[in-house]
Amino acid sequence: MNLAGKTICLGVSGGIAAYKACALTSKLTQKGADVHVIMTKHAAEFVSPLTFQALSRNPVYTDTFDEKHPEKIAHIDLADKADLFLLAPTTANLIGKLANGIADDMLTTTLLATEAPVYIAPAMNVHMYAHPAVIRNMQQLDDWGYHFIEPEAGYLACGYVGKGRLEEPESIIRILEQRAESVRDLTGQHVLVTAGPTQETVDPVRFFTNHSSGKMGYALAEAAADRGADVTLVSGPTQLPLPRGVKRIDVKSAEDMLQAVLTAFDHQDIVIKAAAVADYRPAQTFDSKLKKKDGGLTIELERTTDILQTLGQRKQHQFLVGFAAETNDAVAYGRGKLERKRLDAICVNTVGQAGGGFQSDNNEVIYLNKEGKEKHLPSAAKKQIANQILDEIILDMEADRK
Repeated sequence: MNLAGKTICLGVSGGIAAYKACALTSKLTQKGADVHVIMTKHAAEFVSPLTFQALSRNPVYTDTFDEKHPEKIAHIDLADKADLFLLAPTTANLIGKLANGIADDMLTTTLLATEAPVYIAPAMNVHMYAHPAVIRNMQQLDDWGYHFIEPEAGYLACGYVGKGRLEEPESIIRILEQRAESVRDLTGQHVLVTAGPTQETVDPVRFFTNHSSGKMGYALAEAAADRGADVTLVSGPTQLPLPRGVKRIDVKSAEDMLQAVLTAFDHQDIVIKAAAVADYRPAQTFDSKLKKKDGGLTIELERTTDILQTLGQRKQHQFLVGFAAETNDAVAYGRGKLERKRLDAICVNTVGQAGGGFQSDNNEVIYLNKEGKEKHLPSAAKKQIANQILDEIILDMEADRK
């Protein structure tokens, strides 16, 4: 990203690494960014606000009640006009406040009001960085979509050697240039994603399910939202946090998922069915627990409605994508499903192979489309694979319009 012309709010909290924020302010300003510094009370004990004012050529904010322009509410004005928020250095205290929704000063109040991407560059003692409370708080912020710039390992001001030293200003700027501007190529598009397993009830304490964690579908929903789409996520039972900016519809059984998808289908532009839906369910369910008896137990199963095939029969303008987890001949079976179910594309992988699959944080898929394309997406984090899949979908949709 070219930082020139970007409005950057730089939050400086109270740690010895605050001196590095001076160089960071200077270098961002030299890049052409409009830098607005917000300091905590303790940050001002390390570096004078006047230093940041001279380097940024903008007023420095330290007090929620110090309204510099009567026609504006300062923390809302800054929150609204920021293209991105950078917290450097970020103390354990600031991380804890943000993770728990505390807004008791100018910086935290502005942070809760902004919808801009927030980049967090921690700096603290190595043992503080490894404390379970700090780890929990960082995980919460990561789940909410905040971006972390990892600290370096090295000699710390406290005398310890370890991870916790603020990343150098040059490296922080390079990371911002590489990562800060998300591609918004799905703005205005309505995207429906299904994710997770289904549960098919046997009795009040038992059900049939599968090994799907839902991670791939959630990664697709998150990536699509990051790229500007209006995303609806129809999710089977999972323990995954809801991605930021995504509307979730919780379902349990294959029939529940079918009805939820059909209700939303007509208004979608892209539909990606990543859920692992049961092909069979018990033909009979029981209101009370089945008791253990001598000998075997036979439960008759019946077919569930094939959601993907149903959507293929109903689709009009939608770009319809399926997923297929196979144990062998993945491409051949995937190509057959693609044609039989009237899909525009399908992502196939081999269950149990190294590099991805159920429960894993990584995945490896082959993207097939109706025009004969076969694109291998090698093993990577599921969020990265999700963006690569969206890249292919967008290319195919553009080709269809020509």
